[in-house]
Amino acid sequence: MQIAFLFYEGMTALDAIGPHEILCRLPNAKVLRVARKSGAIRTDSAGLELTAEYSLTDVSHADVLVIPGAGSATTLRDYPEVLAWVRSIHAGAQWTTSVCTGSLILGAAGLLSGLRATSHWAVMDRLRAWGAEPVSERIVESGKIITAAGVSAGIDMALTLAAKIAGPQVAKALQLGIEYDPEPPFDAGSPEKADPKIRDALLARMEASFENVN
Repeated sequence: MQIAFLFYEGMTALDAIGPHEILCRLPNAKVLRVARKSGAIRTDSAGLELTAEYSLTDVSHADVLVIPGAGSATTLRDYPEVLAWVRSIHAGAQWTTSVCTGSLILGAAGLLSGLRATSHWAVMDRLRAWGAEPVSERIVESGKIITAAGVSAGIDMALTLAAKIAGPQVAKALQLGIEYDPEPPFDAGSPEKADPKIRDALLARMEASFENVN
């Protein structure tokens, strides 16, 4: 089973690494890290680089497609070959998934029209620009497309997908293996729970970083 991760400059590292940690351990999984051009990819995590071993032209099929987000995710619309590749892989895939603003890339590729989808809370309404119905849920399934909310939700998405592919027992074992049993020190992980002053200040900063996400 081939699992392709789309890498691109400025992507959010945990959007990819969280699901990668789960999906790479599925039985018979072969993970392909793909970018416009193979090589080092700078993430948005101060100096952290990841490596894409494959270019778009190297990969013509995958059973699972995973698209991470970024503050400027839909600037990929300026690279029609990337969006064409996403559409092509989606057509033959069993599952197409996104994390955070990766759903806006799916939207830019024309794959979310008329579908329910989620994204990071700060840009949720921007899904409407691509014809999607925004849903404030951590994981949203629309046929073979699974979208996850912001960043850490990618782990939940990957465990959900692991259960569909290999069964709940395998997914539970993977969850136990990474000791994914969240007990955050603060009950402030969603805009509904956070202090309004913290939420509004953060939103103002994030809107600047998301300025290219249309």
